[in-house]
Amino acid sequence: MKVAKEFHWEMGHRLPEHFGLCKNIHGHSYKMIVEFDGELNESEMVIDFYDVEKMINPIVEKLDHAFMVKNDDKIILEFLENMNSKKVVVDFESTVENICKYISGEVISAKLPENLKNISVRIYETADAYAELNVNL
Repeated sequence: MKVAKEFHWEMGHRLPEHFGLCKNIHGHSYKMIVEFDGELNESEMVIDFYDVEKMINPIVEKLDHAFMVKNDDKIILEFLENMNSKKVVVDFESTVENICKYISGEVISAKLPENLKNISVRIYETADAYAELNVNL
């Protein structure tokens, strides 16, 4: 059986090596759907939504109204430091695919119930474009 929960946040980024408009500083209203697949536990749930929120909300809070910047983007890092702005420094380009892998890793590193077989993280960067990663546990 599968259950899922939806989360939202606002975040800025840029792709300095991109050939189009994404090389500019910009942001998105991200939507994420995290899906849990597994057997029912002793409470007859795949996973308690309270536990899902406890696990995911800190990840979203870290990203919300932050600027995701690659650790070698010295121009933007200096700008964000000078502005005393919220930032998330990562070692990858902030494509939706890489953000999806990053968040999936954060979820997997949490203590997940043993009855789960699979998780899926889908992140919409825009209303009609997303990346999804399915992980077998």
